[in-house]
Amino acid sequence: QVQLVESGGGLVQAGGSLRLSCVASGRTFSSYAMGWFRQAPGTEREFVAAINWSGRSTYYLDSVKGRFTISRDNAKNTVYLQMNSLSREDTAVYYCAARPAPVSRIINEYRYWGQGTQVTVSS
Repeated sequence: QVQLVESGGGLVQAGGSLRLSCVASGRTFSSYAMGWFRQAPGTEREFVAAINWSGRSTYYLDSVKGRFTISRDNAKNTVYLQMNSLSREDTAVYYCAARPAPVSRIINEYRYWGQGTQVTVSS
C-alpha cells in the first residue's frame, strides 16, 4: 500500500511558476513509476508527466514540454513537478499517482492516487 500526499498548489499569475511536491509513504517508493495528472472543471483527467523508478526516463504531455519538469528524490520518497510559464489553460487539480511497474502515460494503469492539489492561474 502506498499513500501519496501532494502539496505546492496555489494561485499564480500567468507567466509565473509553481513547484508541486508529492510525498509517498512506504519503503518501496524507489521501485515505483510516478506520474502527474490534472483535471480541469468539466473535463476528464489527463496525463501531464511521468518518470520511471530511477528518474532517467521522463515523459510529458506535448503542451507542457519545455515548461514543466518532473523529477524525483528517492531518498526523500518525493516526486516533483516544476511548472514554469504557466497559463490559464494549466488551471486544474493536479494529482500524483504511482504504479509498481514500468512508467506509463495511461491513467488506468496507475494504482495509487493522492488527493490532489489545486493550481489556479490568473490572467
